[in-house]
Amino acid sequence: MFFGPRRFWGDNPFKSSYEAVIIGGGVHGLATAYYLARDHGLTDVAVIERRYIGYGGAGRNTAIVRANQRTPENVRLYSEGLKLWPELIDELDFNLMFFDCGNLNLAHSEAGMGAFRLQVATAQFMGVRSELLDAKQCQELVPLLDISDRPKYPILGGMYHPPGGTVRHDAVVWGLARGAWARGVHIHQQTEVTGIDTADGRVTGVRTTRGNIRTPKVLIATGAYGAQTARLVGIRLPIQVLTIQAMVSQPLKPFLHHVVSSGTYHCYCHQSLKGELVTGAHMDPWPNYTTQVTAEYLKHQAEALTDLMPALKSLKFMRIWSGLADMTPDMAPIIDGNDPVEGLYLDCGWGYFGFKSGPITGRYLARFMVEECCPDILQPFSLKRYRENRLMGEISTPPNYGPWN
Repeated sequence: MFFGPRRFWGDNPFKSSYEAVIIGGGVHGLATAYYLARDHGLTDVAVIERRYIGYGGAGRNTAIVRANQRTPENVRLYSEGLKLWPELIDELDFNLMFFDCGNLNLAHSEAGMGAFRLQVATAQFMGVRSELLDAKQCQELVPLLDISDRPKYPILGGMYHPPGGTVRHDAVVWGLARGAWARGVHIHQQTEVTGIDTADGRVTGVRTTRGNIRTPKVLIATGAYGAQTARLVGIRLPIQVLTIQAMVSQPLKPFLHHVVSSGTYHCYCHQSLKGELVTGAHMDPWPNYTTQVTAEYLKHQAEALTDLMPALKSLKFMRIWSGLADMTPDMAPIIDGNDPVEGLYLDCGWGYFGFKSGPITGRYLARFMVEECCPDILQPFSLKRYRENRLMGEISTPPNYGPWN
């Protein structure tokens, strides 16, 4: 039997008007389009993507999902997001390879353990499974961890979050695109938005390299390019873009059954279902839009991994890539709408958390765009929190990067 190539979605005519236009063909844009069609019957929707869907952050991450953030507002959103994956697999009829293997974050100081106590308390208060472990319990989860005094930063304990895990990022993009297109959404790739038109304080359309589109609703979901896209309508966003790198090793026999990370080493890793070790976290400490990889990162990651797990010293890496993280000062996203331009919606500033939150945010954004009333769960992430000095304080790391330092 011959199995030829099969397209998950087809081409549609480029129309001069749509009821809604979504700029950005990543997880957030496609999820919003999918839920606009599925939950609200709004199918006259165009997704405009400058390159191809999944080209940006949606395909340039390490596929980790979790809900062990620091603030209750974030924990609530990410927890709903975690619960959504199995449901999404069923309704999309697409194997997203969700693996709830659990996340283990390592602490190397009393200050680190103190921060984890706060996060665990928040998670448990919000009904999310999370617990503190000592060093021996960490090694029981990951036997290759060296919990002696030899490492540069000895392991004192950890925060274990059983519901977290990994999801295949390419599958998420393809599944959502197929689901949205099957419900009538038009996906226009290789199309760049060059302008957003307004009149009397309202959105009236977008200009693209394939022609103009009239529309009363526009969502900016362009990942690292959110601030640039918002400038098309004169909105300045407090976002700085940094390069983040990752790499994949040769396949190994299964040995790592959890996602393990260390903020002190600035390193995390997990083993894919194919046996590869997927590792990342290094960020260039200056704002830039390059996706080039560096020898400095290779050295950093090799030193960090082998200090934590000396048995990996003979490991060989096969490929390396980088993506862009759109960082806000409080490490929380900007999700807003109708402020200051009616009909304009923002979904940006996710830093390196964007993949984890895509489908759940898309579902609530779709409701926001249809009902024109921000759902309660998204209200803490409004743009005006910066004008009112109400930063969310997710973590203290972002000020160490870029111009905030």
